[in-house]
Amino acid sequence: MQAGIVSKLRCAWAGDSALYKAYHDGEWGTPLHDDRALFEFLILEGAQAGLSWITILKKRAAYRAAFDNFDAMQISRYDTNKIESLLQDAGIVRNRLKIQAAVSNAQKFLAVQHEFGSFDAFIWRFVEGVTIQNAWRDLAEVPAKTAASDAMSKELTRRDFKFVGPTICYAYMQAVGMVNDHTTDCFRHLELQK
Repeated sequence: MQAGIVSKLRCAWAGDSALYKAYHDGEWGTPLHDDRALFEFLILEGAQAGLSWITILKKRAAYRAAFDNFDAMQISRYDTNKIESLLQDAGIVRNRLKIQAAVSNAQKFLAVQHEFGSFDAFIWRFVEGVTIQNAWRDLAEVPAKTAASDAMSKELTRRDFKFVGPTICYAYMQAVGMVNDHTTDCFRHLELQK
């Protein structure tokens, strides 16, 4: 390390990957209120099911290109031909159920926007509009799901969203800043409390 450069302490999961570090430092846990971005994470978290998050991060640019920059209106209109072409796209996870879920979820997302005025207004209700500030000292303390993610999963499932189990919902809550799950020794923990 060069003199004068101080290394930032991060959550252990960020490891040594430059991609993970950039995501950790700039996005994960940052409160997000933009509907397009909220939709992007909804689709990416569903695509991640059964895979590692780094796999999805590496494919994120390809997902944005393949899925019209996560324009829910465009995706809601995807037909069988478009789904078949997506299944040939090596840049994304080529899983028929996940691709079909993205199209279906786009339709449900638009219905929620229509009902609530925005998806943001709907989804942040599960934390009463305010980030839950946790104080985990170690990654092992962080839960895989909570009562809030259970409630979110139940409501999204009731509305026919797909790939929205309680664990996926909790990962979504972490990603979009509904919870601050940075460990207390991480520099982002304090930054996101402000």
